[in-house]
Amino acid sequence: MRPKPPPNYLAGYPAALAAQVQQLIRQDKLADMLRQKYPQTHTVRTDKALYDYVLEAKGKYLGNAASLSKVAFDSKLHVIQNALGMHTTIARVQGAKLKTKREIRVAALFKDMPPEFLRMIVVHELAHLKEREHNKAFYQLCRHMEPDYHQLEFDLRAYLTYLDAEGEPLWLSVKADAGALTS
Repeated sequence: MRPKPPPNYLAGYPAALAAQVQQLIRQDKLADMLRQKYPQTHTVRTDKALYDYVLEAKGKYLGNAASLSKVAFDSKLHVIQNALGMHTTIARVQGAKLKTKREIRVAALFKDMPPEFLRMIVVHELAHLKEREHNKAFYQLCRHMEPDYHQLEFDLRAYLTYLDAEGEPLWLSVKADAGALTS
């Protein structure tokens, strides 16, 4: 059985743009460019902090959208499965009523990323509360919540491409940074 090729994170972009990213990786320039543009990681470390972060964004942009029962980092979500985040709606019958719970899960990979990338994935998952499909209205809503959404998504995809090629994360979590200083 052949090994599965890594996902092509830049598949939806023009070939010339994807080739530029690959060239920057080969020249060892992409990592420095990304670190310069996004110098630090965010401080959202726990599921509770993520829940509060998401609810704040939801309240600011989608106040009348359905409530969320759970928001969490998920170590089982892997980019290999093309899932950086997930929104789910679970319907359960309780007596004569149908109860609906909505959840957002964010890949644990986002614990060690810049705040801009976390905001981009949160905006993406929140947009699914209003728009289920990745259509024009969905991306307009994403841009409403985060005007640089498309650039952030591209930069994230370039970083994921870099991770596949190099395997070394560019950012360490705040906790890991503090540990490195004491050793």
